[in-house]
Amino acid sequence: MGLVNKQFLVDRRGRKRGIVLSIKRYRQLMEDLHDLAIVAERREEKTRDFAEVKRRLKEDGIV
Repeated sequence: MGLVNKQFLVDRRGRKRGIVLSIKRYRQLMEDLHDLAIVAERREEKTRDFAEVKRRLKEDGIV
């Protein structure tokens, strides 16, 4: 998802110093950052077989 209608904040010399984002885009980026943090935290965890996960979800009445 690219930055559509991006606006840059520039200094007196015209050098880019910041960017203006819509609230929607900002929230999307924050959600992505949060998701990446969770992935990093859980990187060392043991993986589970999909069939096992599906079975457990059924047992818990989620699926």
